[in-house]
Amino acid sequence: MSSRVPLNPLILCGPSGSGKSTLLGKLFKEFPNDFGFSISHTTRQPREGEILGKSYHFVNRDVFQKLIQAGSFIEYATFSNNYYGTSAKAVAEVGLQNRRCILDIDAQGVKIIKDKHQNLQPTFVFLSPPSIDSLARRLVKRGSETEESLRSRLDAAKGEMEYAQTGAFDYVIVNDDIEQAYEKLRKVALGEGTESDILPDNRIA
Repeated sequence: MSSRVPLNPLILCGPSGSGKSTLLGKLFKEFPNDFGFSISHTTRQPREGEILGKSYHFVNRDVFQKLIQAGSFIEYATFSNNYYGTSAKAVAEVGLQNRRCILDIDAQGVKIIKDKHQNLQPTFVFLSPPSIDSLARRLVKRGSETEESLRSRLDAAKGEMEYAQTGAFDYVIVNDDIEQAYEKLRKVALGEGTESDILPDNRIA
């Protein structure tokens, strides 16, 4: 691992469709040995191309509930009637590989970590779309959203952007230009820091 890359977890939060997967893909491609992705548990069904134990740990609700009761998760949240959670074990396994652990979680999870797991000393990054309208267009373009799921995702996005307005994140990156957004994320991931962007208005025109 490069000596300039810190080992504290990097937490990336942002609405679905904000470009997290694309940016993280670029980061892992450029630095294949310096970062590790914590593999989350979820109760939702696998999507096409997703691999058990690599994309997610896919479990049923009973198993997830037992893991909650056992205190296995450092954070968990619900979305669209499904559970998502990050286990302490998943984060520790990345650290044992001498890589910086990256967590892709929502605002519910960020709040839990801030409240109960600040000992992790994570760096919090919020990835924002340029506007709610542009996010809606991106989600529609995917072709995988129903009218109900689109509304749910936009409502969730507005809530997350409102939370980001409270100053909960160390850095805000507005993904208006993929290369510029990546350069900012890259600097933060390498421990160099960058200037935060100004969050856009989260109202729908």
